[in-house]
Formats: sequence, structure tokens, C-alpha cells
Amino acid sequence: MELFTPEYFGALAQVIGIDLVLAGDNAIVIGLAAAGLPKEQRNKAIMLGILAATVMRIGFALITVQLMAIIGLLLAGGVLLLWVCWKMWRELREGGHEDHHEATEALVDEDLDKDGDVAGAPKKKSFAQAALQIVVADITMSLDNVLAVAGAGHGQHPSVIIIGLGLSIVLMGFAATFIAKLLNKHRWIAYVGLLIIFYVALSMIWDGAQEVIYGREPVAVETVAPAGAVDGAVVEGASEGAAPAASTTP
Repeated sequence: MELFTPEYFGALAQVIGIDLVLAGDNAIVIGLAAAGLPKEQRNKAIMLGILAATVMRIGFALITVQLMAIIGLLLAGGVLLLWVCWKMWRELREGGHEDHHEATEALVDEDLDKDGDVAGAPKKKSFAQAALQIVVADITMSLDNVLAVAGAGHGQHPSVIIIGLGLSIVLMGFAATFIAKLLNKHRWIAYVGLLIIFYVALSMIWDGAQEVIYGREPVAVETVAPAGAVDGAVVEGASEGAAPAASTTP
């Protein structure tokens, strides 16, 4: 695949959109789990969550090529992303704005609504419980992010996947809080990201189904027959050409 083609930039735009939305969504989940803790523990839980998500993205990114080489995983990843789309759609449609607001306050450590409380009143939750929720969410959401990036860049130049994975790590490590605040303020960005992820999920399911049905390279199955036909024609032509030569021999 050539660089700097419309297809290349289209895939790159998809990857950037996926990274932005999933990094922000991951940060919201971290903030939501930490919102029920006292301030001292809350900051530690958020740092743990962002660090764990960054490390997991690095880990999954290192093995993404091997993961995508497994026949059927592209299909499974597409189905998983469809579930992510459904979950995001429900969150956006059913509101949950108050929870998102509390999560954003926990992340930025500011009383954004000026109600005298940051992230609401502390709830009965231990640091271990919050940390477990965060780590489990980080594992699933980091895998979602890596699979979505790999799916968007599937069939494109490898640099699309490399840029996408690198960007997801940078955004999660250094800009997750800012992105979460941005998504909380401008909800339409989340809808745009949802559409991109939905499109990538459908593409992954289609391509993954082709892999499962036809094997690793469906195109190769189609090109084997013409190649054989050409070889047969050449052999047949050679035989036909050889016959007259033999007849002219005294």
C-alpha cells in the first residue's frame, strides 16, 4: 500500500478518531471508579489507572501483529467493538451525564459545577475495590483500542497502525484527562467517534469473515485459478507449437 493516498489518509483519520474517543472513554471509566474515594486515595487511583492503561496499550501494541495473524481474531475483534459501540450508545442516549461529570471532576481535581464538592461525596468504597475496577476496565479498553486501531489500519501501510498505536499510548499517558474534559463538554465528539468505531467494527467483521471462510488471503484463492489457466495455456500453446515443428522434420 502506497503512502499519502486518499485511502491512507482516510485510515489515518479513522485511527486518530478512535484513539481520541477511546482514550477519553477510558479516562472517564478511571475517574468514575476513583470518584467514590477520598481525595488522597482518589489521586493515587487515577495515577494507577492511567499508568496501567498506558502500560497495557504498550504491551498489546507489541503483540498486535501476532494477534492479527490469528485467523478469526479480526472477526472476534469486530464483534467486541460492536459491543463497545452498543455500550457507548447506551451511555450517550441514557444520559449518565451526572456520573460523567463526577468522573471528570475526579480526573481534573476541580469543582467544575461549583457545588462545594469535587466528584461528589465520598462513597463506601475501598482503594482495593476501586483499583480492581480500574485495572479490569483498563485491560478490556486497552485491548479494544489496539484491536480498533489494527482493524482500521488493516490492509493499509503498516505506518498507519504504528502511528495509531503510538498515538493511543501518548494520549492515554499524557492527555487522557484533557480529552475526558473535552468529551464531557462537547458530547458531539463522542458521537463522531462512535460512528467511526461502528464503521471499523463492521469492516473488521466483514474482513474477518472472509478470512475464516476463504483462509488467510482470500485474493490468493481467486488468483490461483487464473495463474493455473495461464500456465496451462502456455503449455498447451507450446505443445501446439511443437507439433508442427515435428511434422516438418523429414
